[in-house]
Amino acid sequence: MSVYDCQDPEGRSAGLDEAVNALGRGALAVIPTDTVYGIAADAFDPRAVAALLAAKGRGRQQPPPVLVGNVGTLDGLATEVPDVVRDLVAAFWPGPLTIICLAQPSLAWDLGDTDGTVALRMPADETALALLRRTGPLAVSSANLTGQPSATTAAQALGYFGDDVAVYLDAGRAGGGVASTIVDATAERLTILRQGALSREELAAVAPELADDGDAAGSDPPGEEPASDGSTATDGSTATGPGEGDAPQ
Repeated sequence: MSVYDCQDPEGRSAGLDEAVNALGRGALAVIPTDTVYGIAADAFDPRAVAALLAAKGRGRQQPPPVLVGNVGTLDGLATEVPDVVRDLVAAFWPGPLTIICLAQPSLAWDLGDTDGTVALRMPADETALALLRRTGPLAVSSANLTGQPSATTAAQALGYFGDDVAVYLDAGRAGGGVASTIVDATAERLTILRQGALSREELAAVAPELADDGDAAGSDPPGEEPASDGSTATDGSTATGPGEGDAPQ
C-alpha cells in the first residue's frame, strides 16, 4: 500500500504511474474527485469490481458508477442517448452530474446487477482526469464503508480501507464534499434520482422537463450514497452521508 502526495508535482507523477500499474493488474486505488474521494477499479475487470464491492461491504445489487476521462466516451459506453442528455453533458461535464443511461450491449464488463444500465460521470478534478485518460473508464464508488460518511480526505479513506487498496492519491481535501446529482435517462422522461451538488434549477435551465419531474422521495439508485450528511435535499429526498458519492461520485 502506498500513499502519494499529488499536491507535489513529483509525487503526483509517481502516484499516477503507480495507480495506472495497480489498476492494470486488478488492484484498487483511492482517487480524488471534485465531490468526495472515490475507490476505483478497472471497469472491465470483473474480479477488480468484485473486490471494490467487497472492500465497501456491498453486493452485486449495488453496482458502482463509471467515471470517464472525456465526453466522447459517452457514446462508447451508452446507447440511445437523447439530445437533452447531450445538452446536459455539454453544460455540466466535467462536473458533479451523473447520468444513468442504457449501456452498450456489446460491452465486455460485469459491474453487478445493472439491468442493462450504467451510471456515467466525468469529474472536474485534474488528478482524476489525468488518471482516467491513461486507464480508460474506471468503476468508482465513494471511498467509504457502507453506512459511513464518504471520505473527503485520503487519510479518511486510508482509515476505511487500509491495505485493501494498493494506491492512495492524496490531493488534499476533496472539492465540495457533496455527492453528484444523478439523472436517470433510461426512460421516456428524465428523472432526478438524487439531488446533490447541482440543483434542480441549474439542470432545468438546460433541460426544462426537469423543472418538476415528480421524482420519488427518499430513493437512491443502486451503488449510490445519499447526497449530504444528515440533511434533506430540496426535492424532498432524505440524505444521510455525502457520496459520489457513491458515485463518487
